[in-house]
Amino acid sequence: MIYSMTGFATLERDTAYGKILIELRSVNHRYLETHIKLDEHFRSFEPFVRDFVGQKLGRGKVEIRISLMQTMSMDKSAELNLNILSELAKLSNSVFQHFPTSPSLTVSEILHWPGVLINQAIDNKMLEADLKSFLSLAIVDLLNAKAREGEKLKGIILERLVEIENQIDQLKPLLPMQIKTYQDKLTAKLKENLKSLDQERIQQELVLYAQRMDVDEELTRLSVHLNEVRRILEKESLVGKKLDFLMQELNREANTLGSKSVSIETSQVSMMLKVLIEQMREQIQNLE
Repeated sequence: MIYSMTGFATLERDTAYGKILIELRSVNHRYLETHIKLDEHFRSFEPFVRDFVGQKLGRGKVEIRISLMQTMSMDKSAELNLNILSELAKLSNSVFQHFPTSPSLTVSEILHWPGVLINQAIDNKMLEADLKSFLSLAIVDLLNAKAREGEKLKGIILERLVEIENQIDQLKPLLPMQIKTYQDKLTAKLKENLKSLDQERIQQELVLYAQRMDVDEELTRLSVHLNEVRRILEKESLVGKKLDFLMQELNREANTLGSKSVSIETSQVSMMLKVLIEQMREQIQNLE
């Protein structure tokens, strides 16, 4: 399975103490970097969260937000924090002095104000069990999102591979005639400008030059690299770094093909290959 480094997942679940909210965001990055934002109920679980996420994800900049939205308990142990209520009343009066037409706070808004409601003590063991269970579900959702994005990127890369292979297939039959045409032109110029050289010496120079212009080796290596890209996409999961290296090798061969060009057609193919390779590289930057 190919995974993109880009993904998003959100999860809400009711518990005995309120609603647990989990939000996961992931974008591309050179390595795994986690940014964890937990409210006061979950701060003691940060090491667990960091380790758990690190075991499930390969690369990417991941932002994790986890909070508990407590609801008013029917239990008699639930109480109002009179100090917070007093401060809230003072603040409300100050606002009304400057904005007399402002609407008053509703009872619901007051009860949901942070710290107003003192609920029964939270059992950390139960909260930890809920966190582990729900974080696992959220990670699964994130991985599914990353997998869907990864499959789209894989499809784009495979399309570019086919286009590169088509360019190579179109060029191969033209090479012998292109080299022959170039040799004929070069022979004519040599005979005209180097009349003192014999035919055998001219032929030797042409053979040496043809060897330098031979691009069979570059085309072969291009095909080998393309097959390796396809193999990695089909067989492996953490592919980003390997494919990035292969893009460098493909670009090297495309540059060499252009430097050995003896025709407009070969130069055009070299340029098109570099465009297609760059398009693949841009997509690969988002893969784990």
